[in-house]
Amino acid sequence: MTATNSLLHRTRVELPLQSRERLISLLNATLATALDFKTQIKQAHWNVAGPHFIALHEFFDTLADEAEAAVDLVAERVLQLGGTALGTAKIAAERSILGEYPHHAVDGKQHLEALAERMAIFANHLRAQIDESAKLGDQATADIYTELCRASDKSLWMLEAHLRTA
Repeated sequence: MTATNSLLHRTRVELPLQSRERLISLLNATLATALDFKTQIKQAHWNVAGPHFIALHEFFDTLADEAEAAVDLVAERVLQLGGTALGTAKIAAERSILGEYPHHAVDGKQHLEALAERMAIFANHLRAQIDESAKLGDQATADIYTELCRASDKSLWMLEAHLRTA
């Protein structure tokens, strides 16, 4: 492999360099959003109040743990493809596709709405990357995106279930 980018490393993964570079770029974009989302979930976890405080506080902590696992999975895939994971808070803030978390949110419903909105954006991003990764010839990365999308859809379902009134 001839590195055309100083952030690339030698690997024996048999994918064309151009495909790997594009995959690394996609994965680093996902990494930025996943990191941002994790911190937004923690924002909800720390600040939720109201009659369902303990249940939501614990639920949000579980979601944050799941987001952390996703962050790790995505970052490690970047390295497996010979890239450099770009996962600092500053990079995440600059590159995330999520809007800023509503700092006025206090009660459980406000946090649930904010997180459901962001979870949907993230899940739809993941869904789009499944096909993009497959088009680039990397079924392994497409599989990671499928796994993360499935988990995000489940979390979105749980968030939305809390918001149902009937």
